[in-house]
Amino acid sequence: MLGTILSIAVALLVIISLWVIVSKAGRPGVSQIIPIWNFIEQVRISGKPLWWVILILLVPIVDIVMFIIVWVNICRAFGKSGAWVVGIIFLPFIFLPLLAFGKNTYTKPA
Repeated sequence: MLGTILSIAVALLVIISLWVIVSKAGRPGVSQIIPIWNFIEQVRISGKPLWWVILILLVPIVDIVMFIIVWVNICRAFGKSGAWVVGIIFLPFIFLPLLAFGKNTYTKPA
């Protein structure tokens, strides 16, 4: 019972953090609770072409690499180093809220 409540709390924290991150980038935050649309918006704010969404969704192994590249670009757009992605991958319930609720602002990637 406690494990279930804790899992739901962590999932909600991650979803809310993603919502705020995407909203800071000027995109609709509600997209982070809708499958596929969430990838589309993350790819858009990372500055990568939209055809990456197809590869992320359909090609095994390549999707992991492309997902990491997308998050490296998102972190850089928020003024964080690419190493911040390591924290997002291994401890998303800590690093996503720090990125979402921190004082950093989004700058569109080149």
